Amino acid sequence: MSIVLYITANPKAVEDSYSLSVGDAFLKEYQQINLRDQILKLDLYQLEIPYIDLDVFNGWGKLQQGRDFKQLTTEEQNKVGRINDLCDQFVNADKYVFVTPMWNLSIPPKMKAYLDTICIAGRTFKYTESGPVGLLTHKKALHIQSRGGVYSEGPTRDFEFGDKYIRALLTFLGIPSIESIIIEGTAQDPTQAEAIKSKALQRGVQVAKEF
Repeated sequence: MSIVLYITANPKAVEDSYSLSVGDAFLKEYQQINLRDQILKLDLYQLEIPYIDLDVFNGWGKLQQGRDFKQLTTEEQNKVGRINDLCDQFVNADKYVFVTPMWNLSIPPKMKAYLDTICIAGRTFKYTESGPVGLLTHKKALHIQSRGGVYSEGPTRDFEFGDKYIRALLTFLGIPSIESIIIEGTAQDPTQAEAIKSKALQRGVQVAKEF
């Protein structure tokens, strides 16, 4: 049995989102095939995701000085404790599915805040004499991303930082298997939007059979 984290960052309803629609198709197919797997859904717009702020830095600093967790302020305990819980959940999972739209060339701020909570030295990566080394070497991940324009080719190719960032970060954490499903061009050519969506839905179902 595997634990799968299904992580979405989009305030829209499934039927109003290309990425969530493809993610939903993927998930339904995956669940039918992997009946024993545990699926944990994280809707980041419905969850408390702490930003790394002064409370967090102060809390981490006190802990590094050897102070007990109970000696942290209430705000420090709440934020540091929540980050610890999210990181623990991520480390304990076996597979990850990230579902995001492309916003302003990158990912929604909620997803960035979440990813910050899982990049913890000593938990998901470590420092060595030859540089940082990822610790999540037996995991696999999928990123489903929708883009209104076309950024996989042409003059806008260098402007896409969402899928690139997620893939780079997961590689940094040591995850060896990372796949992407990209739905793009739906706003650039609205007449082809449904065809683009249909093709992506088929791709999502196919990937689910192999994931």
